[in-house]
Formats: sequence, structure tokens, C-alpha cells
Amino acid sequence: MEIRRATTPAEVAAVEHLFDNPVRPEWAERFLTAEGHHLLPAYADGAVAGFVSGVETVHPDKGTEMFLYEPAVAEPFRRRGIGRALVERLAAPARERGCHGMWVGVDAGNDVALAAYRSAGGKGDGTCTVVSWDFT
Repeated sequence: MEIRRATTPAEVAAVEHLFDNPVRPEWAERFLTAEGHHLLPAYADGAVAGFVSGVETVHPDKGTEMFLYEPAVAEPFRRRGIGRALVERLAAPARERGCHGMWVGVDAGNDVALAAYRSAGGKGDGTCTVVSWDFT
């Protein structure tokens, strides 16, 4: 398996089937060129196996931490350690860039995601409630 940072909208489009919605090239370009944004596709057996994205967040009283924004592993590649490897690979640039930690929101019942995060060294700190606003 190979995990490398995406640098072009075409590389992002190659993992589109793992996103919730179609990739828009102008948004992919903006994501890739924004400071502190990371998208790391994983390749195995000649195919896209998954990806993880992360965004560095900075706060005046907390410093910089990595928000593990979205991970995905294609169905045929699940339960092979790819999720763990993606999380660990995202932690590397977080450390290199001086982040004091990394975090992700996950539903308490998402056992597959929780297992991947825990196997990569993450620790739960309770349940998660997500509150969102839709501005569309």
C-alpha cells in the first residue's frame, strides 16, 4: 500500500467515489492550495483504497491541532488496516508542523471507525454530538 499527499484536482477526482458528493474541481483546487489542508489517498492492488483529509486549526488559547476531517476506505479494502494506516499517516505531518494533537468527531455507535482510531493510538473522551448549520 502507498499513501501520498494529493497535489492536483485530478488526484482528488480519482477518490471521488469515496466522497459523500461529487468533487468540484474549483473546490478541490482551493482545498489543495490552502495552507494547512491535507488530503492523502491510499493506493493498494492498483486501485484507490481510501483517503483521509485533515485541516490544521489554530485557536488563540489552544495552539494548532489537526482536525481529522474525513476518512474513507473502499469496501473491498476494509478490515485490512488501511484506516489505521491513513490516520497514522495524517498524524505525521501534524507532528512535523507543530500540532499539539489531533481530533475527530465520530458517532459513539460507529464501531468500525472507533476501532480504526483506537488502533492508531486515539483515545475516546465521551460521546459526540454534532450540531450543524446548512447555509445552502
